Amino acid sequence: MTEPMFEETEEITENTEETSENGQDQTIDSKYRLIILAAQRSKQLQRGATPRVELDPRKSKPTRIALRELENGEVRFDTLTDGQTAGK
Repeated sequence: MTEPMFEETEEITENTEETSENGQDQTIDSKYRLIILAAQRSKQLQRGATPRVELDPRKSKPTRIALRELENGEVRFDTLTDGQTAGK
């Protein structure tokens, strides 16, 4: 049986602090944000995106690859605040 995903989620959240190109903190501040980011990246991988980590896509599920990418800081993202739109 596999280990519970929640324990891994906490570990990834603690280790995912990066600085983006524009100087903003790339911090995943909650397990919910981690789940949303991993789901979005997983969809990209399922549609043919190239994994950014050394995991065999034939042996690892897209969700596992996405979580590993987030853990390693390989995925850049922007956090929008109230009143902001995605295009800005």
